Amino acid sequence: MAFIDRIQKDLTEAMKLKDELRLSVLRMVKSALKNKEIEKIRPLDDAESLQVLQTLVKQRKESVEQFSRGGRADLADKETREIAIIETYLPAAANEADMDRAIEAAIAETSANSPKQMGAVIKAARARLEGKTVDGKALSDRVRDRLSRMN
Repeated sequence: MAFIDRIQKDLTEAMKLKDELRLSVLRMVKSALKNKEIEKIRPLDDAESLQVLQTLVKQRKESVEQFSRGGRADLADKETREIAIIETYLPAAANEADMDRAIEAAIAETSANSPKQMGAVIKAARARLEGKTVDGKALSDRVRDRLSRMN
């Protein structure tokens, strides 16, 4: 089942259950997916849909950070609950061990030995973590750390 179809089915269910938060989050997700389809002028494949969802999660995490800094715990809590709903549609996240194994294999594959080759290592590590949700910032920080320890 395509992402948009699954979202629509869950949206209908949320309407029936009168689950206001879930309903508003699913409407926002559906809107984001539709906007991306319009931008691409074609239906999205699963990888593109996942990218849209990951972007939505990233935006909400940034909002939580801002609201927490601004002393708005109520808004930070709402954003956190929205993240939890969106994450149910994402594949399992890559844990630290998965990332470390992918980074080591990518370094061996690319023969990288300095931080200048970070881009190639990240690209190869992402390819090895295909099918899992990867926090790009965490991955790049780990690659940078690993490559800088090589010198």
